Amino acid sequence: MSHSARTAGRSPVRAARRLAVVVPLVCALSALVSCTNGEGEEALTTPCGVVVDGSGSAAAVKEGFDSEAKLKDSLGEFLTDQKCGTVDFAPITRSSRSSSCRQSQVDLDPPHDATTDRKVQRVNAQRSAAVAALAELTCARKQNGSDVWGALARIGETVPDDGGTPKVLVVSDFDQADPEFHLSRQDLTSEAKRAKVIDTLVRKRGLPGIKGMDVFPVGLGMQYSAKPSRADDFESFWTEALEGRAKAHVDNRYKR
Repeated sequence: MSHSARTAGRSPVRAARRLAVVVPLVCALSALVSCTNGEGEEALTTPCGVVVDGSGSAAAVKEGFDSEAKLKDSLGEFLTDQKCGTVDFAPITRSSRSSSCRQSQVDLDPPHDATTDRKVQRVNAQRSAAVAALAELTCARKQNGSDVWGALARIGETVPDDGGTPKVLVVSDFDQADPEFHLSRQDLTSEAKRAKVIDTLVRKRGLPGIKGMDVFPVGLGMQYSAKPSRADDFESFWTEALEGRAKAHVDNRYKR
């Protein structure tokens, strides 16, 4: 590993520490039985995915939506709420599907024995997931671009479907803008016109394999916060694309 590769990983690790859930030090006290080894804890089996946006619009600037801040604000809540047993990652870059940004799957409910403190073990696993998500974001920023469609295809190919309905957190403003297609240049002002735009994407790139998955957007349409009519059309486009065509289910509970 080169010197630059080693140093590049330090910043995400420091940042992830701010995200990690604090492990209660009082677990050593025998009076707090619930903090011993976590026997009887429900198994975590939901397959989950996290998609992070490294495009210019995701920067921490006035015109951006600050994907890093939104990732830190939503990741822990998402993993806990959805009872994620595993989590995979995908970047949004100029060519998301073939991007070299890759992080290994994190097991959020690792193997254990009778002496294992499962609560602490799971906290440590979530910390590892935070580190991986931030590393994926750091890599994606170096490649720039905003191929949201390709990222959805990639996460659909990556997340396993053998542990219940997969859940996918997408930290992005969803402004599709890759070398061949810019959503901001399309007319989305009616259902018929939006359907034509979706037809174009599907014809050129196929449908992302997210059928049946629950997709949780974070940051969707934030670039149109001062333009309500455009925001409505933009959000309608993605709902029609994801639910109407890709047959996924959109849930906005983590929308920031």
